[in-house]
Amino acid sequence: MRLPVTCFSFCLPAIIALLGFLPAVAQVDTLVKAKPDSVIFVDQKAITLKEVVVRNNMDVPSFIRRIQVDTSFYRAFKNLRELNYTALNDITMFGKDGAPIAGLHSRTRQLYANGCRSMETSEENITGNMRDENGNWNYYTAEMYAGLFFTKGRVCGEDNSVKAEELNTRGKRGLEKHKEQLKMLFFNPGRNIPGIPFIGDKINIYEPPQSDLYDFDIDMTSYQGQNVYTFRIQARPDLSRAQKNDIVINSVITYFDLHDMKILARTYDLSYDAGVYDFNVQMDVEMFRVGELLLPKLIRYSGNWKVALKKREKGIFTATIFDVSQ
Repeated sequence: MRLPVTCFSFCLPAIIALLGFLPAVAQVDTLVKAKPDSVIFVDQKAITLKEVVVRNNMDVPSFIRRIQVDTSFYRAFKNLRELNYTALNDITMFGKDGAPIAGLHSRTRQLYANGCRSMETSEENITGNMRDENGNWNYYTAEMYAGLFFTKGRVCGEDNSVKAEELNTRGKRGLEKHKEQLKMLFFNPGRNIPGIPFIGDKINIYEPPQSDLYDFDIDMTSYQGQNVYTFRIQARPDLSRAQKNDIVINSVITYFDLHDMKILARTYDLSYDAGVYDFNVQMDVEMFRVGELLLPKLIRYSGNWKVALKKREKGIFTATIFDVSQ
């Protein structure tokens, strides 16, 4: 069935100056606790605002709509295609007892010149049965990672504008379709992703009736030494058993720069049991700035999934980007 293949892309998917000092953070916490939260409605969604956000006079409707059409996160990943950078790649697969059974640890360097990019591997250590005797990946987790982060040969003439490439699966098949589904989840979490059996509109958490199963809240918190806005979407804790069965996205938390509203980080927690397949996946993406460019710095994935007729895969991977130059 196409079920195992189309499910794989979803099972795999997987990413950032303190104003004052520690006393300032303590003051923010006091403000939040001292007064009740406020609730406003945007497009029929109840959005909870922490007191510190209310005091900042945020234009919440514009903020929510900006999130839904945001391209800065996608733009940051596409910026990598036009840069020189080094990456540390770590993939570890685990057996039933939780012990490592296969791994890939490598150091690669992308080179970009004259509109073309290529990749050099300076270090590589493969353990266990990560590849078969023909050099192919034995694990779909590793195959998807390679498809997303490794460059084969020389790639030229790409159109890297975000407007030129709308995220969709039209005209794509096999691994390319799965990569596109994963990108849709990364860059537009909460939007419907076609081609994943038995899930239907359960991913479409911005629209009723699915949005009624979630809490939406906006807060100001500290992230890596700076104050940021956080937008949290989380399944409601008071759901019935039947309603919990309709949950795929347990939570998505996005961290925004206070000044330009660029995404600094995002975390994902997803799980679902459809009987013929199940998955439990967590992803973290952290960003950093190089000059005027926003780029992904760290992508972490932890996944445990099983589909009919395939062995269960438990794996983690980390991609670390650094030493960036133009």
